[in-house]
Amino acid sequence: MDNIFTPAIQRGDELIERKIRYDSLVVEHNCLVLKAHKQHVVLFHEIMDSFTMNAGPTKLTIPIGSYTIAYYWKDRPYNLYIWRDHEGNYLGSYFNIVKNTYMTDRLVSFEDLIIDILVLPNGNHFILDEDELPVPLDRFENGSVRQSLKALLDSIDSILSQTLSDSENSYKHEDLLSLWDN
Repeated sequence: MDNIFTPAIQRGDELIERKIRYDSLVVEHNCLVLKAHKQHVVLFHEIMDSFTMNAGPTKLTIPIGSYTIAYYWKDRPYNLYIWRDHEGNYLGSYFNIVKNTYMTDRLVSFEDLIIDILVLPNGNHFILDEDELPVPLDRFENGSVRQSLKALLDSIDSILSQTLSDSENSYKHEDLLSLWDN
């Protein structure tokens, strides 16, 4: 894969993450580039507002001062957020089922397809937001979301293990702190 770092885009540069929700609402976050290739991008985002993810009786709170290392791929029907706290400890991960991931030197955009998977540090994972679908999962988006979800669940352990390893080896907490301070 060709690196798209050019004079126009360098590690630490600002880039906008644009999520187009299924209801067409656009949500944007300012992020910093960690890595950029033609087919995938890795971004850093500081958590400015605490939030809690609910999966039945299980809750995961991401506190202020934590951060996200976010992976986006043009050729995969999902993106992945890895959360770490202010000391660099792994808090959990979150997969979004998506389509139409688009990347430029200033923007990563994707269409969110509602269904998500929350993964806790112990490896337990939960499918989220199925109750928000406008039609049953097997008919939603002509079955493509169900197919993407099944394929992801079939390989979630290896995908997450590989990506967590990459994250820990490539994006050391101490190095990210220097980005944070800029």
